[in-house]
Amino acid sequence: MPPFFYTQNLKFIRYISMIHLTTSASAQTLKVIPRSYASSVSMILRDDSTNTSTTYSSISTSTDKNYLVVSQALSPVLVEGRFYDLTIKEGSNVIYKDKVFCTDQAVASYTVNSGEYTVPTGNDVFDNDYIVIWKINQI
Repeated sequence: MPPFFYTQNLKFIRYISMIHLTTSASAQTLKVIPRSYASSVSMILRDDSTNTSTTYSSISTSTDKNYLVVSQALSPVLVEGRFYDLTIKEGSNVIYKDKVFCTDQAVASYTVNSGEYTVPTGNDVFDNDYIVIWKINQI
């Protein structure tokens, strides 16, 4: 008797997104979907590179449909190209956690090596050409 196989075709769409902030010292707005909605929260930003945390307390929030809107001026100013861990708390309860990336570039056109790599032009186009010489021995 042949074995019985059960197959199921499932299609999952996974969308991974993170919050993008800039190095601006003015107020920046975050829209998040928290575990619970609060009118006042505290926010902790931990720099992944230096492992230092900055806490912002008593931040007034608002709601926009299903989003909790948090607006806060960040001091010290965030550093370009760094990742941060964001924790939003209502009292001692964590209501939201996420990863934050700091960049002043437009997110849609962000590139890691902005200005570091240039496409060769003119006489430099053939600098990466090489010649391979093979010796074939007959047996």
